[in-house]
Amino acid sequence: MSISKKEDPRTIRSRDMFKQAVIALLCEDPIIPNLTVQKIAARAGLNRTTFYLHYQDIQDLLTQITDEISNELSNKIFALKHAKDLSEKQQLTQLLDYLYIHRSHLLILFKTNQFEEKLFSLLKKLVETRRKNTQKELPDDYVDIDIKTASLAGIIIWWLRQGLHFSSDYMANQIYLMYRV
Repeated sequence: MSISKKEDPRTIRSRDMFKQAVIALLCEDPIIPNLTVQKIAARAGLNRTTFYLHYQDIQDLLTQITDEISNELSNKIFALKHAKDLSEKQQLTQLLDYLYIHRSHLLILFKTNQFEEKLFSLLKKLVETRRKNTQKELPDDYVDIDIKTASLAGIIIWWLRQGLHFSSDYMANQIYLMYRV
């Protein structure tokens, strides 16, 4: 029996301050090599020593942010795949709502190129699960899972970057119309 050690609230607060600081700095200047530990610490109102207590370097911080959002997104997709009381379109709308709420973080993470691959992987699992659960026999020439996933990821990334004037519900409807066949 393992005892779960509760994380110190100061640690949680410091990590959150560093994460918010790096996101704010990347919003101002999206070039990652321009980030320095000194800039991040100053923006967070903490010192460099505190930074190094929590992270090995800036890449470690970015990786942890990416992993955290990826895990949240993975949990959201898992829950949506197994929701019994929602239609597919409602599930997609909820996923898009989640992405919309976190768009500022996601847009920064897309620039690191780590997140785009993780999003693709999560969406691929969703497409694979839907395909396995279909009641119809699919034709041999049905669209490849990677191609279908790439188009879905591309639409979502475009929407987050340039199409936010479209609501989550509208986008879910458009995606549903494209992929229902």
